[in-house]
Amino acid sequence: MTEGILFIVSAPSGAGKTTLVKALLERDPGLSLSVSCTTRRPRAGERDGVHYHFMDEAPFRQCISTGDFLEHAEVFGNLYGTREADVRASLAAGQDLILEIDWQGARQVRERFPSAVGVFVLPPSISELERRLRARGTDSDRTIQGRMAQAREEMSHFDEYEYLVINQDFDTALDALAAITVAERQRLDRQRARLGFLLDPAT
Repeated sequence: MTEGILFIVSAPSGAGKTTLVKALLERDPGLSLSVSCTTRRPRAGERDGVHYHFMDEAPFRQCISTGDFLEHAEVFGNLYGTREADVRASLAAGQDLILEIDWQGARQVRERFPSAVGVFVLPPSISELERRLRARGTDSDRTIQGRMAQAREEMSHFDEYEYLVINQDFDTALDALAAITVAERQRLDRQRARLGFLLDPAT
């Protein structure tokens, strides 16, 4: 069986990454989302095991010490991590997988999965990003300012990714994401692995 493709999707908070990925998953049944672990408290409507594996800090740090995480990072005082065993099992089963992680996590993942395909999602402007964060109505002004400072830092790492998608118009950005996944599946090395029976003259 041909191993699945690992896609990394990163973006500053408020760029629309989560909404885009959700819509992409609904459009493409061949993709699935890696569910990360976090010490963050669930937001309204979030379910354990679906949006995140919600964990207390002590067991999370135990997983770090035992090397269970493929990547982990602290963001806004909360810990996030991806269990390596979950990712490897999905890829080995031929499942194309999306990791929604920040640039720090992406660096860690690439150390073990150098063939991972990175996509960075950007807002059309810094002012639009701030408008979107305020429109959520879930964060204090101080938190928003912190997120804006973090966003500027995150956006400086865009050139560590293979693809850049600007989320100005949602449908256009979604089409761009879908095109990336389709194109990656058509790469010669992946097609050769899948279609050896057709490409090998001896068969």
